[in-house]
Amino acid sequence: MPNALIVHGGAPTAVINASLYGAVTEAHKHPEIEHFYAAIGGSGAILREQFFDLLTVPQDELDLLLHTPGSAIGTSRDPLEQPDYDQIAQVIAKHNIRYVFFTGGNGSMDTCGKVYQACTRVGVEVNVVGIPKTIDNDISVTDHAPGFGSVARYMAETTAEISQDVRGLPIHVCIIEAMGRNAGWIAAASALARSGDGDGPDLIYLPEVPFDEEQFLADVQRLHREKGGVVVVASEGLRGPDGKPIVEPIFQVGRAVYYGDVSAHLANLVIRRLGIKARSENPGIAGRASAAYQSKLDRDEAVTAGATAVRAAVEGQNGVMVGFRRLPGDEYRAETVLIPIEQVMLEERMMPKEYIAENGHDVTQAFVDWCRPLLGEPVRKYVTFKNKPLSRL
Repeated sequence: MPNALIVHGGAPTAVINASLYGAVTEAHKHPEIEHFYAAIGGSGAILREQFFDLLTVPQDELDLLLHTPGSAIGTSRDPLEQPDYDQIAQVIAKHNIRYVFFTGGNGSMDTCGKVYQACTRVGVEVNVVGIPKTIDNDISVTDHAPGFGSVARYMAETTAEISQDVRGLPIHVCIIEAMGRNAGWIAAASALARSGDGDGPDLIYLPEVPFDEEQFLADVQRLHREKGGVVVVASEGLRGPDGKPIVEPIFQVGRAVYYGDVSAHLANLVIRRLGIKARSENPGIAGRASAAYQSKLDRDEAVTAGATAVRAAVEGQNGVMVGFRRLPGDEYRAETVLIPIEQVMLEERMMPKEYIAENGHDVTQAFVDWCRPLLGEPVRKYVTFKNKPLSRL
């Protein structure tokens, strides 16, 4: 009987294990799959043949996957070369693996596509399917990817909480850094923090728009005079008009980039140039791993993506990735689609112009409307009495 193999690649998300749950749950429905192996430790684990049969896991442990952050089977950013892909094809054939699943972002989809190509080239009979996963939401073609909704909710809720703190003690500028590499989706999601009564974020800076340092300082100074406290959200991938990062990356190997501290850099600018108190906040992994702010919709769609991938492979689909297509209508609905893997290999999806405000440091209502349902639940509401008329004494 044939076997299946699932591999996690790249950084984890709050729902990557939900996709794993969906895949394993679906595999149990197909008696033609004898073993459903996990590569323990990412793509390099295939070469080392470090496999674990997920069909042996008791149901109570499988259920925990739905709320477990990180990657329960491990993940990696192993740099693979052509000989590695040829060896992976041999390992797949050796263990009678008929179905292979890669869960990850556009880098992992590149690995998925190259494994598919290697197996096709050497005549290994296997169906290879990608399962989308990224907090950055930069996988092309699909409307969005599992992982983004949860980090978007975290970003909105955290920005709302910080905004209330700054409004209560309006003496400084607070700059929140958002992950996302070259795409501004996560930073943009902070706009969902706004309740409509003047709370933050006051400024949102996206990597799709060249960063103007002087305009930034002028806007911060104006807002500080008007409000006292200012909340700024800045993407880690900000670049200046020359196309260079405003803070040089501190470490880079291949596609893996460890960005410099953009929020600290901007806070220091405010302090030195404007003489205004400023501080930086960099949630980083805390946002990526937050099970507390996991979006229910995100989790449910992650489960669906994993299950759909297994069904597609068993039905004979090969060289595709599961994607989501949003359906028209006032209520949010989406359906799964199968996207040729070549269309998503290393392709980055940036924020489109219609989602970026004309002033370059905010988002449009179109983005807010697109993003809101992905959070799963409305951002919590807060109250302030600072804008109420004072009592007569």
